[in-house]
Order: sequence, then structure tokens, then C-alpha cells
Amino acid sequence: MAKVLAWALSAAAVMIGTPALAQDEPRFCPTRPNLGGSSCTTEPGRVHVEMSALDWERDDQSDQREDRIVTADILTRLGVGKNTELQLEWVGYGRDRTRDKANETVDTVTGTGDVTFAIREHLAGQKGKPFSAGIQAFVTAPTGRYPVGAGTWSTGVIVPIQYELTEKIAIAVTGEADAAANQSGMGRHLSYSEITGVRYKFTDQITANAELSLERDDDPDQHETLALAALSAAWRPTKVVQFDILAAAGLNHAAPSLRLVTGGAILF
Repeated sequence: MAKVLAWALSAAAVMIGTPALAQDEPRFCPTRPNLGGSSCTTEPGRVHVEMSALDWERDDQSDQREDRIVTADILTRLGVGKNTELQLEWVGYGRDRTRDKANETVDTVTGTGDVTFAIREHLAGQKGKPFSAGIQAFVTAPTGRYPVGAGTWSTGVIVPIQYELTEKIAIAVTGEADAAANQSGMGRHLSYSEITGVRYKFTDQITANAELSLERDDDPDQHETLALAALSAAWRPTKVVQFDILAAAGLNHAAPSLRLVTGGAILF
């Protein structure tokens, strides 16, 4: 009996003496639902899966109205190093409906979208430190039918920076420069943008973001500057599951009128 009691006390001492191992939280940092990017990478050997259950966008112009619905937009992130991850994104289904206001004709296109390959590197920032930065390079293959897909390949670089002002408030800036696909589906042009956002953490489970986006698109057919404002929120019922929603509105004539996105993420 004495030996059994001694063994039980020893086991309890080991469990009490090493609580950090049981309490270590996984690095769960979905990029969604923000418009901007993130420098956070997936831990080696683990996989993030992020998906848009529904992504609807309306673009009202003087001569036409376009509605686009995307579902099963799946992003898979694989940690391959301490600060490095690989990404694969595929748009499973899209439906684009364009109505010509002059003659009331309607053109509808459905199909799968493009595939994007990316690599993300976390450059600066540690847990508990306020500043973080990273870089992400990507290339998109034209596997989808235009206008659900771009019609030709494109590539670009994203640089996200974040600074935590307090435990609850953080500001983020994301710069991006792309060799974007021409609207004609042939060739590429320069497109660049900056997204500035503020994140507020209500609790460990609930966060909200407010963002402003300004993009310059030098498409040969039409040079445009697009301005957007967005609000988003995320809820994490567990440490490895997230549900989220985003609403964005155009601030000028060139930008899409409205966009609504719902979806979530899970860590394996």
C-alpha cells in the first residue's frame, strides 16, 4: 500500500510540475476574414484549412450590373519550417451573372476558379512582442473559365506589418504589388494596393476588424483606382476552429458596390 501511495504521489508531482506542456496553445492564426494579409505562419507539420462558404459581390455600373457568387474557395496552409509555410488555394465553384442595362440581356458563366500557389515567410516578431512582419509571394494558374477565373496566369508579392498597441488593439498595414491578369484574359499589368486596418479583441474568442483599402489597377483597357471599406468579425468556439463574416462596400464608382463573405477555418 505504501508503495502504491508513493507511486501515485510521484505521478501527481510530475503532472503538477509540467503544466506548460498540457497548456501550450497551438499557433492558430487564420488569414481570413481580413482584406489584408498576415505574417503568421503555420507550425511545422500542421495544416490550416480556410474556406469561404459563400462569397457574394455586386458591381453596379452605369451600363451593367454584375453579380458574382463563389463557394468552396479553399485555402490550405502547410507549415514546412519554423517561420515558413506553403499555401494552395482553389476556387471550387463560381457563378458570374452580368446584366446589360441597355438591352436587358443577361450573360451567366459558371465553373471552377483558378489555383494559387504561395509561400509565406515570417520575418520579424515573436509571441509577446508587439511588432510583426512577413512576406508572401504567389503565382496564380488560370485553371478556371473567365470571368470566374482570370483567364491567364498572374503573380505578386504581399508584405503585411502589424503592431499591437495594447492587449486588445492592434493596427496592421498590408502592401501588395502584382503582375495582374488583364481583363481581356491576355497579358498582365501592374496593380498595387495598400490596406490599413484596426483590430479589436473583445475576448479570446471574439475579434473584430475595420479596414480601408486603396488599389491602383493599370489594366490597359481601363486604368482605375478602387477604394473599399470593410468590417469583419471572427468567433472561435475552440482553440482550433473559427467562424467568421466580412462585409465590404465600395467608396468610389470604380470599386464593387458590395461584398459579403462567410466562412471559417480549422487547424489540424
